[in-house]
This record gives sequence, structure tokens and C-alpha cells, in this order.
Amino acid sequence: MIKLVNLKKKFGNTWITNGVNLAIPDHQMTVIIGKSGEGKSVLLKQMIGLLEPTEGQVLIDDVDITHLSEDKLDNYYKQFGYVFQFAALLDSLNVYENIGITLLEAGADKKTVLPIVQEKLKLVNLSLDTLYKYPSELSGGMRKRVGLARTLVTNPKIILYDEPTTGLDPITTRVIHELMFDMQKKLNLTSVVVSHDVEIFKYADNVALLHEGIIKFFGDAKTIWESKNPYIYQFIRGLEDGPIQADVAKTKEK
Repeated sequence: MIKLVNLKKKFGNTWITNGVNLAIPDHQMTVIIGKSGEGKSVLLKQMIGLLEPTEGQVLIDDVDITHLSEDKLDNYYKQFGYVFQFAALLDSLNVYENIGITLLEAGADKKTVLPIVQEKLKLVNLSLDTLYKYPSELSGGMRKRVGLARTLVTNPKIILYDEPTTGLDPITTRVIHELMFDMQKKLNLTSVVVSHDVEIFKYADNVALLHEGIIKFFGDAKTIWESKNPYIYQFIRGLEDGPIQADVAKTKEK
């Protein structure tokens, strides 16, 4: 389990994460939602160590990784995969090189890496015809799949997704969501997804809402539309701040 305990992150005089407490269950998909600028991606990067918290703890299987040496941290980071918002493919490398880059840079033989890359391509439902194409030759959805395949190369136990469907049309978005769901179930992964897209609720197990640097809600994704939590009610209906608080209170009274 990933457990965040009173996690805080400060940039200059501004607290972005301001005391996050969150337990993320193993082998489930947890979605973190919230308005733009709430610090969802900052929170995700603290989980994987791309950003160091100002205060608090990140516990992986009850071990606080924020105070470990670099050598010990490496063992924990090997459990993680990170799918960037825009796939973050290297334009000068073809699909095979982009997916296999971690293994190739570690000195693995190209003949050894090739079947691994082919296996991951199949997992994300891409044909082997794409193997030697360059990112500029791929659609947005295909680039997202290549980014996921690259993450799967190291066989992570935990995958963090940063806005995985940004810039995609509704049909491709559904395909990517279904792929994420299939991977999570097939490989028994723990998935943490930062998203604005409420369609992800169909595929998720849990939803956490980040507001003003803290978690204001955590609950079952399947019942999210029935929630009377004012922050959830407001977010999923695209309502502005303010009067909605009173409106939800009235709804509860009824």
C-alpha cells in the first residue's frame, strides 16, 4: 500500500500540498481529481520521488521512502512506472528505442531487448508494424500507448498516470481508459491516476478529491454520482465555488 501522511510541499511562500493524508489500496485503480492548479501532478511526483516533500511521509509497504539513501530508494523506485501527460517520447528515437530505452541504457543487448519490446507492444494493442516508426508518424492515442508500453518494460507493481487522456478525442479516451483498466486487472497492478475526465470513474475503484492542498473526499468510484459530499458534487457537475455548499446542504435535508 502507498500511504501519504501529512504530506506537504511548498514552493516559495506557497503551500501546494498542505497536509495530504491518503491510503491507496493495493491492486486497485485510484483516481485523484480536482480543479486545475490544485497540485495533483505535484502530489503524484512526490509519490515517486521526482519532487521531495517539504514535510510529511510517503510510505511504501510501511517504509518511509522520504528518508532513505539513494541506494535503498532505487529498490523502491523499481516498483514504480510513470506515464507522463503527453507520453514524453523522444522524437529522435523510434518506437522500439523509446520503449526499450531503460534496458538499452542499462547495457542490455538489442537482441535481448527486442522480444521484450514486442511483448509490451502486444499488451497495449499495438501491431509490430509500429516498431520502427517515429513519434511524428503516430496518432495521439498511439503515442499514449507507446508511453504505457515503455512503463511496462520494467514490470512495475505500481503505475502512476499524469492526465493520460489529455488532448484525446472521446473515442480514443475510452480506448485508453479501457487499456488502463485491462492492464491493471491483467497484471494485478496498483494504479494511481490524476485526471479531470469524469469518464474514468467507470473504470476506477476509488476516487480522491484534492482541494486547497488536502484530500476532501475518498470513496468508491461506483457510487460517486450519488455522493452528497459538497466538493465532489460541485466538481463532477462543473459548478462554480460558493452557493453549491448551501445547495448540497438543502439536498441532504430533503
